[in-house]
Amino acid sequence: MAQEEPERQGRQTDRSLTMSRAMVEAIAHEMRDDDEVFYMGEDVADYGGIFDSTEGLLEEFGHDRIMDVPISETAYIGAAVGAAQAGMRPIAELMFVDFFGVGMDQIYNQLAKNTYMSGGNVSVPMVLTAAVGGTYNDAAQHSQTLYGTFAHLPGMKVVVPSTAYDAKGLMHNAIRDDDPVVYLFHKRLMGIGWLPAPDGPKTGVPEDEYTIPFGSADVKREGADATVVTLGLHVHRALEAAESLADDGIDVEVVDLRTLVPLDTETVRESVAKTGHLVVVDEDYQSYGVTGEIIARVAESGLDDLEAVERVAVPDVPIPYARPMENEVVPDADDITNAIRTVRSNE
Repeated sequence: MAQEEPERQGRQTDRSLTMSRAMVEAIAHEMRDDDEVFYMGEDVADYGGIFDSTEGLLEEFGHDRIMDVPISETAYIGAAVGAAQAGMRPIAELMFVDFFGVGMDQIYNQLAKNTYMSGGNVSVPMVLTAAVGGTYNDAAQHSQTLYGTFAHLPGMKVVVPSTAYDAKGLMHNAIRDDDPVVYLFHKRLMGIGWLPAPDGPKTGVPEDEYTIPFGSADVKREGADATVVTLGLHVHRALEAAESLADDGIDVEVVDLRTLVPLDTETVRESVAKTGHLVVVDEDYQSYGVTGEIIARVAESGLDDLEAVERVAVPDVPIPYARPMENEVVPDADDITNAIRTVRSNE
């Protein structure tokens, strides 16, 4: 069995991996350990996944367990749900999370609900993976983030890693979980040559297996003056903003949620109790989403600690194709910096 997440001081290793390699390493280990684990999706076998999500797996496990499928999300997600209910542990990949609408009945009325509808007689130990996020000009139907949509719908755990270290531990946990898990990876963090990653997602990763428990946020940077709560790509943009503000004497704490379902409200509350100033950053849409949920939970249980709050998210418009327009709507480090300055000015 894998060890649970090592303490922070034990995470150092001489071996660094990209996020895609860390994910593949965890998947390969689980496939060697359990013959019921298999991977299916579009261009995941011979091509290795367009975001390198399965690179190298075909050579070891063959087409019987790394399966390219026709362009029919309805069919293969439904097949994965059935396989999971029959005792297998499938991983089904949506090439882009935007394609969830094609298989929404299979996702929300079957994957998420069948355990409930069967009175607990059926489990669905399945992982649904998908690439999320913009910033590389692929327009409105290939650039959304949408983890708030899955988190809003009961029945699915929702995982969003921001580093290679987290990606491996969360993937081990996702494959072993007896409930359906939606595992969303930001394409900008994968470390592929044609889509450069920011500094940060390539991290030290232990060779041994380990799990990161769901519902355990990680304080990526400790600080005393303001709390930034975020996930995915924007963990790194928040860290960039925090470093720039340190020169001005503003000490920013960055909380990486890592999972939305379950949500680690306690870590967020503890941070806000310390700093009094909250900024929530999200690459999903602003209305009815993650930013509002985090702020509501803090207000419900710790309003007296909250001196000022700001949220930074994508405005409620489709993601534009044109690069200047996309850059305008997707938050960057400057947007986060400005939000932190605003909450600090409200003292």
